[in-house]
Order: sequence, then structure tokens, then C-alpha cells
Amino acid sequence: MRIAVVILNWNGKELLSSYLPSVIQYSEGADIYVADNASTDESVAFIKTNYPSIKIIQNSINGGYAKGYNDALKHVKADIFCLLNSDVEVTKNWLTPIEKAFNELPEVSIIQPKILDLKQKDHFEYAGAAGGFIDQLGYPFCRGRIFQALEKDQGQYNDIKEIFWATGACMFIKSDVFNEVAGFDEDYFAHQEEVDLCWRAKNAGHKVFYVGTSEVFHLGGSTLSNMNPKKTYLNFRNSLFSITKNLPIRKAFLIIFIRLVLDAVAAIRFVFQLRFKHFFAILKAHLSFYRHFRKMYRKREKANFILKYYVTKSIVWSHFVHQESDFTALVKD
Repeated sequence: MRIAVVILNWNGKELLSSYLPSVIQYSEGADIYVADNASTDESVAFIKTNYPSIKIIQNSINGGYAKGYNDALKHVKADIFCLLNSDVEVTKNWLTPIEKAFNELPEVSIIQPKILDLKQKDHFEYAGAAGGFIDQLGYPFCRGRIFQALEKDQGQYNDIKEIFWATGACMFIKSDVFNEVAGFDEDYFAHQEEVDLCWRAKNAGHKVFYVGTSEVFHLGGSTLSNMNPKKTYLNFRNSLFSITKNLPIRKAFLIIFIRLVLDAVAAIRFVFQLRFKHFFAILKAHLSFYRHFRKMYRKREKANFILKYYVTKSIVWSHFVHQESDFTALVKD
């Protein structure tokens, strides 16, 4: 099984300097690529000088995460693509459990390892934690991370389990499946494009798994922090894109209406917190969604839609009303 580790970079010389050595040291047998998104810093020169064995793919523009990987992976020949953020530190033998899972579970097409916080290594990290899920209304969350509440890693998720989505911070995907679903939707630019890709793959009959015996450490927030209004905008809008594309249309319309109400509540909450930029980010997200609705509608999958896509009806209600921050307790409700 041939694995290609592909790191997307944009002006990330300092990140590459810090975290690329671990990838080189612990990825024996894998091909390593850096896909550069038209950086204006010294990233490419740094790699050529210090790591001449690494293959460099130079994209002509910065098309964000989605287009960046779509363009780069056209130049990569491998059975498995590992899409790895430039701010991830990998560990010894991190690839071994992943290869084993792909070999022993042929129905699995996408895998995510355990994602821990590089700054607090005994806690899960925001982007992916122990595997992604969504609620009935399309809000994403993870085992080990409910909104901003992060669980301590005590071995509770050292399992191998089917999940709904795998994080784009470290995602393994069979190359033929990536091509089958036509890669990422470039209209997302960044954020939640991996949720959409996994949803489309599941609608096409593929499975997504978490392998907790492989672990990596993620710095997080190196592109956009969780408190950045642009991230708020992209997360709210792209979530609505995914609902429109991946659910039966009547159900999608009902959920979009409910989301309009709930997102309005979230926007008002930002006003009371005096975080006006986030209020306008949600407003802008909905305006952009309605402007792009017809385009998203035309992208709807022809495959059968999976109807049981969620593990809880409302993560918002469970977390903010019932004060649940533990995944195990949440799914029992």
C-alpha cells in the first residue's frame, strides 16, 4: 500500500521548520510532498535547501484548502492520500495502525487518527479530536470536543470506530475514492469542506473510521483561530451548503428553516457579548448561502441519501441547555 503524505502550505516557513522534521523522521516508506499555495515567503526555498528529498508541488494561486488540495493531488500517485496540516507533529509509528486498518477493513475509505493538542498534550484538540459527527441540524462536533469544551485524553477513545467525518487536519483517504467524489468542493474555500467530502462519500456507500491507536499533535489556529470572524462566516455558511447538497430536499428545507432561527439566536448572543464582527459574520454567511443556493442545489448527489446521519438531535440544546460536554453522556440522551 503506497501512502503519500501531502502537506498544504501557504506562507508557512516557520511551521514547516518546526513540524516537518517529525513527518520526515516517522513516515518511513511514505512519499512526502509539500503542496505550496502560491506562498510569498521563503517556504519553497527553505524546503529545497534543507529537505531536497521532499517533492514540491507549486500551485499557481492560493485557492484555499479545497482548491489547493484538488490541484495538488492531480500530481500525486499513491493508493492512499494523507492530507496533513503544516502545524501537525506526528509520532513514531503513526502510520502503522492506519495501514493495518485499511488492510483489515476493506470497506473503509477514509481514516482519521487521534488528534491531540500540541500545547496541552494530554487533551484533545479542537480540529477533529477523536472523530467527527454532526447533529440532526447539521452542526458538527467531535468525540473529545463539544464546541470549545475539550476533554482530557485518558484512553477513553483508544478505539477503532466508525465516525461521520474525518478532520482535514490529518485525513487519510483512498485516492480512487477521492477521485470518485471529485475531491473537495472549491466553493467552500476552507472549513467544513472535509465534512462535505465525507458526507458525499458516505452517500456513495463508503465508510469513515477513526483509529485511536495512531496519534498526532496539532497546533491549531495557525491559519484562522476559533475566534476569527472569517472562520465564523465560513463555518456557518459551509454547514448550510452541506445540508443543501447531502440531504433529501424536503428534509434539507426544513433544517435550513430551523437553522435560520437558531443562527439568528447565535448572532444575537454575539451582540450581547459585544462581538459585533461575529454577528455580521453570521449575517454575511446566510446572505452568501442564499446567493449560492441554486448552485449548491445543482450539486446534489445522485446517489441514495443516508437518512441516519446524526447521533444526537441537537448538540446546541445538549451543550448549552443541559450543559453536556462529554460525548459519551451526550449520545445517551
